[in-house]
Amino acid sequence: MSDNSTQAGYRVALGERRFGRVNWLGLRTLAGREITRFLVVHTQTLLAPMVTAALFLLIFNIAIGPRRGDVMGVPFMSFLAPGIMMMTVIQNAFANTSSSIVITKVQGNIVDTLMPPLSGLEILIGYLAGGIVRGVMVAVGICLGLVLVLGLVPVYPLVTLGFVVLGAAFLGGLGILAGVFAEKFDQMAAITNFIVTPLAFLSGTFYSVEALPPVLYAVSHVNPVFYLIDGVRFGMIGVSDSDPAFGALVCLLATAAICLVAWQMLRTGYRLKA
Repeated sequence: MSDNSTQAGYRVALGERRFGRVNWLGLRTLAGREITRFLVVHTQTLLAPMVTAALFLLIFNIAIGPRRGDVMGVPFMSFLAPGIMMMTVIQNAFANTSSSIVITKVQGNIVDTLMPPLSGLEILIGYLAGGIVRGVMVAVGICLGLVLVLGLVPVYPLVTLGFVVLGAAFLGGLGILAGVFAEKFDQMAAITNFIVTPLAFLSGTFYSVEALPPVLYAVSHVNPVFYLIDGVRFGMIGVSDSDPAFGALVCLLATAAICLVAWQMLRTGYRLKA
């Protein structure tokens, strides 16, 4: 009888802490750590990307803006701005999750994340929270700048926000995969330079894919990042190269697939446990 009472008391205590099957305290702590990690160096993680995006817009405007004319019926700078914003968002979401895992692996304290009573799903959500919040904050900062400088107000704000969150989640999940596979910083840099950057640059960021040759046009439509950039462009200026609803479906499926693989790795401790 006493054993049963002890077990019942343990279940109650565990339930109070976990609120059922989810360790809300641990999840909130991990998510808070990931958000605080980039906020304490906000000049590097938030201000620097915004300045870089502004420099991209300035250089393109000086170099080819006045001579480019309209693209898809809108001024070139208005067409370009959403693509640069989304490119910046996904690069920062990827950097947040990947760097967090690689740093802890290199420093040898990844065990501090694996040892607490957190499930693979809780660890995944905690890491993604940091990437998504950083991506959204960068997007909001750039969007405010576009309103003030170009007078570019989002035509569909909720659509814009939805694709920004999807993009941050997709590249945040990809960053987790990269962080798990990479053992040192030069491997992480290689993944960024040879995978993430081409995905961002060759996805209609600076041009309409309608201008591409048939082969490249077909290839671009296999890339989920194209739909992310195209979706944000639709939300910002109301025009796009593809159906936004179809793009959202593609992005949802791609994000779910990436997160499923990342969850499996975190659940089993693949390449994380010694």
